[in-house]
Parts: sequence; structure tokens; C-alpha cells
Amino acid sequence: MKKTKTSIDSLAEATRGRAQFSGHRGSLGAAGYREVSSHPDNCEFLNEPGATIAVSPGPEGFKTIDIAVAWDNIQIAQEKNFFGKLFKKARNVGVDLDLGCLYELRDGTRGAIQAFGEKFGSFEQPPYMKLSGDERTGDADGQDEVIHVNGVHWDEIKRVLVYIYIYEGAPRWSEINPQIIVDVPGEDDLIVTLGAHDDALALCAVGGLESVRGGIKLTNYTEYFPGHYEMDRAFGFGLEWGDGQKE
Repeated sequence: MKKTKTSIDSLAEATRGRAQFSGHRGSLGAAGYREVSSHPDNCEFLNEPGATIAVSPGPEGFKTIDIAVAWDNIQIAQEKNFFGKLFKKARNVGVDLDLGCLYELRDGTRGAIQAFGEKFGSFEQPPYMKLSGDERTGDADGQDEVIHVNGVHWDEIKRVLVYIYIYEGAPRWSEINPQIIVDVPGEDDLIVTLGAHDDALALCAVGGLESVRGGIKLTNYTEYFPGHYEMDRAFGFGLEWGDGQKE
């Protein structure tokens, strides 16, 4: 009889996989979970991890570059508290999916932008990118969370790692169908969907934007990690991470 694979088994496999060192630039840690999707149209332009596309600036350079996430909200039955467990009572909660990024500026400044910790950034001042807010349900029309990047200062930005993180709700990536949309004015939208899933890991490094000769180089990563620290180590940002929760 074939044994059913559990989330614990998947996490154990990811842990053993840390023996494989990450090949990303500046990496200090192990590679995350990655699998090439079997779906040919899992994204509109970048259809597998490692694929890249370049976007050149117009005569007046870039203006606002929007990096957005949208997902399907589903209701998860969650035990309310100790007495809820005792009496089998539960409440329905939606999936709280967060959009965030790690960034590195040309002057060497590195940091993170995400709702967790209220690190919303700044559009007019460094790091020249700002998170629109914290949409906790996925019920909003259109794009649920957006990082606005000030394209006027794109030359001062070296690289941006875009990730999504399931903060609350069961990490079933295939059920919530998240999409990352990179909107560059004057260009077709670049849409990345997740065709490969690891439901044991709640954090996915979706893609990276690099400033190359004034243009944007977009790379599809779709790589899963146990947490922010492991992702940071794999991509070599070297930030400090602590535990906590949203208010």
C-alpha cells in the first residue's frame, strides 16, 4: 500500500535538500524547493523557473512600475480556541496572502517591504518603492496588494526579489491560484502564476527584477522556503529576521 505523503514529510525533504547550496548571486544558504511546472501556460511570458525577459525603458525612462498580487479567497475551517477544540466548534477564515520584496539599492542599502512589521517603504524617498496596504482576504476587486516602484529612480535600484507568503489559512497554493502581475507602462503585463506547489511551505520567492543597463530584467524563480530567513540566505541579502505577528 502506497504511503500518503504528509506536510511533515515534505518539510523533512526540504530540510534534507539544504545540502544543495543555492546558486543565486550572493547566496549564503541552501536552495529552496523548486520544480518545473508541467503546465505549458503557467505564466504568460515566463513559463518556467529560470526563464527571463528584458524590458527596455522608453525615451523618458520608466514611470511607475507596479508589482501586484491577486488570489482567490477560500474559507478555511479553523478551531477557535481550547474550548472550540473541546466542543468541536470552528470559525471560517479566509487566506491572508502577503506580498513583499527584498531589495538592494546601488549604494548597498538592503531591506524588506511587507505588511508584516509595517515595513511599507517610501515612494519618493529611498528605497523608492511602497506597498499599497495589507489586503487580508483576497476579496477586493482586481489586484489585492501592490508594490509601487518609482521608475524615475530605477537606476538607483539594483535588484528586487518579489515573494508571497501565506500568513493565515492553510497553505494550499493550488486552491488560491495566486498571480503576480508586473505592470510597466507601455508594455504588456507580465503575469506569473504558480504551476508548481509545495503545500508544506508557506513562502514562495516568485521572481526577481534587476536593473541592467537602465532596463528591467525579470526572472521567474517560483522557489519555496520554510521562512524568510532561509529565503534571504538563498538570495544573499543578509537581513535580520525575528518572529512576531500582525496586530
